[in-house]
Amino acid sequence: MFDVTNPSHVITLRSRLSNERLSSYDRITSGRHAETLSLYEWNTAISAAFYASLQCLEVVLRNALDRELTRWHASLDRRGFWYDDPAGVLDIRRRQDITEARRRIRLARRPVTPGRIVSELSFGFWRYLLTSRYEGSLWTPALRHAFPGLRPPRRKDVSARVARLHQLRNQLAHHKAIYDRDLQADYADLLFVVGAICPRTRAWIDQTSTVELVLAQRPAMISPN
Repeated sequence: MFDVTNPSHVITLRSRLSNERLSSYDRITSGRHAETLSLYEWNTAISAAFYASLQCLEVVLRNALDRELTRWHASLDRRGFWYDDPAGVLDIRRRQDITEARRRIRLARRPVTPGRIVSELSFGFWRYLLTSRYEGSLWTPALRHAFPGLRPPRRKDVSARVARLHQLRNQLAHHKAIYDRDLQADYADLLFVVGAICPRTRAWIDQTSTVELVLAQRPAMISPN
C-alpha cells in the first residue's frame, strides 16, 4: 500500500515519476510533496476526462467535414474521392498527410477505403482545413455546411476554438500538465464546436462527460482561471 505520509514511499514514487516532471507541480505547492502528488493526481483525472470528450469531438468533426467535402466533390462531377485532390486545392503538407495515411493502411494490409482514410488523418489535418488559407477554396463552397448551427457562419469562430482544442489534445497526448489552462473555457469551446455541428450530439457529450465533475474537485491550491 502507498502511504503519502511515509517519506520513503514519496521518495520512491517521485523517483519513478521523475523530479523534473514534478517540478512544475512543486512550484505550485511550494515543494510540499503530499500536495504535489494530490495536484498531479487531479491533473491526471482531468486529463482523462478531457481525453474522452475530445475523442468524441474529433470523430464528430472529421465525419462532418468529410461528409461535406464528399458532397462538394460529387457536385463538381469529379472522379475519385475528395482526398485525391484533383484540382490541387490542398497544400503540400495536407497531401503528405493523405499519402502517409494511405501508406499506414497498406502497411496494415487493409483496403484503402474512404472510411479508413478519414480515421487515419490526424486531428491536426482537420484543424488546418479550417484555417484562413482555405476560406475561399473549401470553407465557402463546402465546409461551412458542416456547421448548420453556426450563426453567422464565420469560419474564424470555429477555427480558433478547434485550434485551442488541438493544442489541448497535444498536451494530453504528451502527458503534459494542463492544470494551468482555462479548462472551463476549453470545455465551453468543445461544446460550442460540437453544438455548431449537431445540438443533439452536444447534449449527449455534455450528459456523459465527467469534465464538469472533475473540475468541481479542483485542488484548493490552484484557482480557476
